[in-house]
Amino acid sequence: MSKICLVEDEEKVAAFISKGLQEHDFEVSHANDGFSAIDLIAAQTFDLIILDLMLPDINGVDLCRRIRKENSQVPILMLTALDRVDDKVNGLQAGADDYLVKPFHFNELLARISALLRRYRPENNKEDGLLTFSDLKLNTFTKAAERANAEIGLTTKEYHLLELFMRNPNKTLSRDYIAEKVWDIQFDTGTNFIDVYVNYLRKKIEKGAQAKLIHTVIGMGYILKEK
Repeated sequence: MSKICLVEDEEKVAAFISKGLQEHDFEVSHANDGFSAIDLIAAQTFDLIILDLMLPDINGVDLCRRIRKENSQVPILMLTALDRVDDKVNGLQAGADDYLVKPFHFNELLARISALLRRYRPENNKEDGLLTFSDLKLNTFTKAAERANAEIGLTTKEYHLLELFMRNPNKTLSRDYIAEKVWDIQFDTGTNFIDVYVNYLRKKIEKGAQAKLIHTVIGMGYILKEK
């Protein structure tokens, strides 16, 4: 049974979501404000967090950042009545893994949750879970990354972005493809959040290293390759 932390201040919405999830065999713990959520998340281990953007005490984006500082791996699904592109980008850049606009169909919420849980669980296969490229290593079981035996700290999105590159070495990946595979969304050409995340990742894996591994292909996207 997967454990979900629901952070939602609207009691009717929280009751609707909690009841529906429990009927689908999820264990749900509810916090109706940001500070209660911080205490709840510190006290328990959750498989997924559903986080409302508009909270009475802490802005959902700020709360998401605080959660990410303590836990880089737990998937976060953000709920909000705001559907502007900038609001979505802010949520994703704060560390959210997916974004669902209110009102929504419960079946879509279930589908988003299932997709996130599948993505974040260790692969149930006989592989050793180790991806390597040049002197870069990524363990898909432990979610640990290192280069030249030096550990690299990654956020959840940075991990999945790196995994995508390492499963597709020497291939040019378009921004559309990256947005679809890592964020499950259609890329909006009016935003630069893909470039921002690639830049975050590039700085981390190239810190202290002489060779660059992630290269920009002008007008096309990005590629993981050795020069």
